[in-house]
Amino acid sequence: MTSESVSTDPGRFEPVTPPDEGVRAQAEARQLQLTKPAGSLGRLETLACWAAACQGVCPPAPFARARVVVFAGDHGVARTGVSAYPPEVTAQMVANFVGGGAAVNALANRAGASVRVVDLSVDGDTDPSVSAFKIRRSSGAIDREDALTHEETLQAIEAGRSIADSEIDSGADLLIAGDMGIGNTTPATVLIAALTDTEPVAAVGRGTGVDDAGWIRKTAAIRDAMRRARPVVRDTVALLRTVSGADLAAMAGFLAQASARKTPVILDGVVVTAAAMVAEELAPGARAWWLAGHRSTEPAHTIALKHLQLDPLLELDMRLGEGSGAVSALPILQGAVATLAEMATFAEAGVSTRDAEDDSDTGTDSASGTDSAADTAG
Repeated sequence: MTSESVSTDPGRFEPVTPPDEGVRAQAEARQLQLTKPAGSLGRLETLACWAAACQGVCPPAPFARARVVVFAGDHGVARTGVSAYPPEVTAQMVANFVGGGAAVNALANRAGASVRVVDLSVDGDTDPSVSAFKIRRSSGAIDREDALTHEETLQAIEAGRSIADSEIDSGADLLIAGDMGIGNTTPATVLIAALTDTEPVAAVGRGTGVDDAGWIRKTAAIRDAMRRARPVVRDTVALLRTVSGADLAAMAGFLAQASARKTPVILDGVVVTAAAMVAEELAPGARAWWLAGHRSTEPAHTIALKHLQLDPLLELDMRLGEGSGAVSALPILQGAVATLAEMATFAEAGVSTRDAEDDSDTGTDSASGTDSAADTAG
C-alpha cells in the first residue's frame, strides 16, 4: 500500500486493512505438517502465523530490515519534579543514541536492527541529522497548559507519518518505536488513564525511579492533567494537543501509518503503548499489525495492553524505554518465523505422524483404512 491510499489530512486515517487471514490459515495448516506435535511450540506458532499473515506469504521470510525509531522530546511537566533525572538528560541521551552508546543501540546491534533517533521537541539544540522534524523546544506543562497548539499537533502527527513512510519506502520490513524524554511517562499515563477511565493512583508508576515524594508530585500532576483531558477525551487530536507532547503525537502518527502501510510493529513500553492507544483511535484496526514486545513495571502499561488486547512476549521487569524491550523481543519473533519456514514436514523428513502410529497399532492401513496385509494373512 502506498502513502497515497491514506487520507491527506494528518489528523485522519482510513480504516486499516488487517493481515491476510487466508495466509494465516495456510500457515496454521503448515504448522500441523511440521515435525513436532501439534501446538508444541506454543506461542511461537501463533507468532509465526501472524508474521505470515502480515507478509501475505507462507512460509514467511525472516525480517531482514528491522528499524528502530526513537522519538525524543522534552515535557514541561518534568520541571515539577516528576522524574528522578533533570530535563537536560534528554538532549544528552539523544547524542548518546547518535554515538551508538545507549542500551537500545547495543540490543539492536545483536538483533540485527538499525537505530534512528528523531528530535521532535527536545529543549535544546541537537545534531541537524536528527532535528529535521523538530516541532518546538519542549512541550507544555500539561497539568496547567496545553502540550501543543492545534497546528503543532497536526504537524507532529504528519511528522510521524512521514517518518514511517521514509523507513518503509527505504526497505523496512518491521518497525519498532522507541522513546526518550525525561518526564514522558507522565503524559503517557495521562493518555492511558483518560482513555480507559482509570483513577490516577491506579495508573501512576515510579518512572525513572522517583521516591515517595516524587510519586506524590507525579500523581498530582497526572490528576490535574486528567481533569484538563476529560472534556476532549473523545476528540483524539484535541486530546493529543491538550495532554501529550510532540514526541507522543508523532509516535501515534508513526504507528497508525505503519499499519496503514501493512508493516508489522513491535511495541515497547508504557510511552509507546500510550501512543499506540491513540493510534488505534486515529486508525481503527491498526492494532492487528502490532505485537507487544514486553510488559514494563509501570502499572499504566498493563492497563494499556489490556485495552489493546495484546499479550506481551517478555516480562523482564524492564522500564527503560528507548525501544529496548521491543528489540529484546525481536529474536523471539525471528525464531518463530524460522521454525515455520525452515522446519521439515513429516513427509519431507520421512517421519511417521501420530495418526500413522495409531493406525499401525489398530492394524488399519493409514492410506486406505482397510485391514493390513499382515493381519489378513494371519
